[in-house]
Amino acid sequence: MSAQQPPPPHRPHTPGGPGVPGVPWGFVQPRPGEVTADYRRKAAVLTWSAIVVGTLMAVALVVSVIFLIRADQDTRNAAYGYLALVLWVGIAAAVPVLLALAIPAARMRRRVREQQR
Repeated sequence: MSAQQPPPPHRPHTPGGPGVPGVPWGFVQPRPGEVTADYRRKAAVLTWSAIVVGTLMAVALVVSVIFLIRADQDTRNAAYGYLALVLWVGIAAAVPVLLALAIPAARMRRRVREQQR
């Protein structure tokens, strides 16, 4: 006989711990911290940053359409078409920036509104 003992029987791990299925043992729902003046200020800065980026994107779209119209009128103005393409690339590059600003700003402002109630 070998000197090793057989492994203990396998018991499937239940994430709920003893008696509570589905919830990790010792899990407590985290409480959101208090909304401070600094948090409200950051929410406002993110919101206005998203508004500025969105406005710049809208202006770039209008200017690119104007450039395309101008490039289509005369062959000597063909460079405006390339400028319109550059603006479209800039708009495409700004979309993730806009999302990165707008989504957290919306969540932060919602939390500020809920705290004020």
